[in-house]
Amino acid sequence: MRILLTGGAGSGKSAFAESLAMTQARPLSYIAAMKPYGEEGERRITRHRRLRAGKGFATIERYADMDSLILPTGGTALLECLCNLTANEMFDDDGAEHDASHNNDAVFEKIVRGQDALAAQCSCLIQVTNEVGRDAASYGDGTLRYIQLLGRINRALAAKADAVYELVCGIPIQLKGTVV
Repeated sequence: MRILLTGGAGSGKSAFAESLAMTQARPLSYIAAMKPYGEEGERRITRHRRLRAGKGFATIERYADMDSLILPTGGTALLECLCNLTANEMFDDDGAEHDASHNNDAVFEKIVRGQDALAAQCSCLIQVTNEVGRDAASYGDGTLRYIQLLGRINRALAAKADAVYELVCGIPIQLKGTVV
């Protein structure tokens, strides 16, 4: 089963994803895609680790190349989050795009292929993403390419998902399928 969770920042996606994962097959794997940049990044990672403590998750810090990650067969994997994974695959550590001339198609294929590989190994894959691009703000070219790419990835993964939920104020709104 594939479940895609989306929503704005602070909408309750992580808490919902973790509680949902705990109702699924064991073992539980938490794939953390956020690179620890700066104090704020470290604070967010520490907070997420604290919230997961005692819930039975084995944390796998993996920032890219999901297609080569080996998971315990038949368990549940929670990927947090597609936004970080996309940024990691699209930009280098200094924030420069990897070969912007063809980057979006290559990154799109790599991420979708990686998610397919993860889903093939477990009975339940829960993917967390963010709702981006709704604010109609003006962005630079690199950021705009990122937003467009993430939107494309979200659409592709939603099409493959058995269930899709948007979290609003901590409330899951069913968009496709059903799990809860």
